[in-house]
Amino acid sequence: MRLASIETIARALHASGVPFIVVGGLAVVAHGYGRQTQDLDLVVPLDAASAPRLFEALGSIGYAPRIPVTAAQLADEATRSRWIAERGMTVLAFHSEAHRETPIDVLVRESFDFTSEHAQARVAELSPGVTVRILRLPTLLRMKADAGRPQDLADVAELRRIHGLTMDGLKREGLEVEGLEDA
Repeated sequence: MRLASIETIARALHASGVPFIVVGGLAVVAHGYGRQTQDLDLVVPLDAASAPRLFEALGSIGYAPRIPVTAAQLADEATRSRWIAERGMTVLAFHSEAHRETPIDVLVRESFDFTSEHAQARVAELSPGVTVRILRLPTLLRMKADAGRPQDLADVAELRRIHGLTMDGLKREGLEVEGLEDA
């Protein structure tokens, strides 16, 4: 992943008025766990207003969906639900020849209230005037725990260690994390 590409993506999304939150591996890194990540995971509102602007913004810098999907299809909740149920789809992947090292995954389902999390997200400045919003740690931990994949559970365990979070502390935050006992 390249910082210059992330800056370009952030600029394009801001210019098109697309609100977004960085989640996934880059959010894990931003919260202190310096692991490798291969893509930029984003949550954006997937409504009739934002989806076309998302496609326009990403298209303006050379990104296109890896599968033939339109903005209207992405904005349609019934269509997304069918993709999730029938294909196990969790993200819509975008690629760019100009930004090969920085693929983008847009989550096809929000697992949190976007407006609230966007307002509370930590703002990180990538370069002068170029910012991204990073998902709050409690919500990131919940997303990772709910995903339940080995890498996600390892991220939760490492972030817990780094931030000194016990199972009782997680439960107070409303996080039920199966299989991760206190050491």
